[in-house]
Amino acid sequence: MVQVITVIVAMLAAALTSAQAQQYPDHPVRIIVGFAAGSGPDIHARTVAAQLSTSLGQQFFVENRLGANGTIAARAVANAEPDGYTILFSSNAIASTPYIYKQLGFDIFKDLKPVATQGILDGLFILVDAKSEIKTLQQFIDHAKKNRVLYGSPGVGNGLHLATELFSKAAGIKMQHVPYKGASEVMNGMLSGSVEVMVVTPPSVVGLLQAGTVRALGFTGTKPFPPFPAVPLVKDIVPGFEPIGSWGMFFLPGKTPPELVNKLNVAIHAALLAPAVSGILQRDGYIPDTLNPEQTAAYFRKEVEVTGEAVKAAGIEAN
Repeated sequence: MVQVITVIVAMLAAALTSAQAQQYPDHPVRIIVGFAAGSGPDIHARTVAAQLSTSLGQQFFVENRLGANGTIAARAVANAEPDGYTILFSSNAIASTPYIYKQLGFDIFKDLKPVATQGILDGLFILVDAKSEIKTLQQFIDHAKKNRVLYGSPGVGNGLHLATELFSKAAGIKMQHVPYKGASEVMNGMLSGSVEVMVVTPPSVVGLLQAGTVRALGFTGTKPFPPFPAVPLVKDIVPGFEPIGSWGMFFLPGKTPPELVNKLNVAIHAALLAPAVSGILQRDGYIPDTLNPEQTAAYFRKEVEVTGEAVKAAGIEAN
């Protein structure tokens, strides 16, 4: 009798979940971003959210919760109801968090469920102020070997911090890290002279590059960045340098039913194909993918493992 009741309960739960997935969304959906308004992740989250609002008929709105490499935002989603109405959008900064924080407050694999990426970014820019006397990457490397150089990034252990440390190691230089709360603060610090150099994702600096406010010394990708093909590849200048890219990913709370995860995965991929979205992502150098939730989760796990190796190589200790 107990077995029969258990089976009936399971069948009812499955039917309820299926009905919820069919009706989803029937009220506004919140996308939490752990980075500042105007940052690359924020721009892309808002771009996709606007298209999802159009295609699914409910408002998808972005809420910025800054701090601790996006872990405040991630924790909020990890602890949210697994009903599909609270989504996390994060850059690859999240991949380093298990290695740099002893007390995350959530399990990155159990409490967050990868849904889909917004695409894979081939590389990052190494920037200086346009007023700097440094004109080339080789000049900068020679300068850094002889002088104390400060660089900024949006916090300890984030992807941009790790990328800078890996570049420094390959180039044979040692720079001093100055952590900030966000990429815009790093930019302000560089333009005011508080730090000399920064590594950054292209989306947030395309306008500054076009305006001549900053100078790109190198691009860490495998091929030139299309809007700025004259910016040299770091791998062509620094022997042994392995190209470094980035990504953005949507997550749901870990216990979200598969039906909802699958529906959102399909909806996100459809949104990424819309001209209003694809044009922006392609402009910013992102290559779209068609990974289903299981493939996205496998990709995420591999990225977390690789990032752990980078954290170790950079000599960053958990705190």
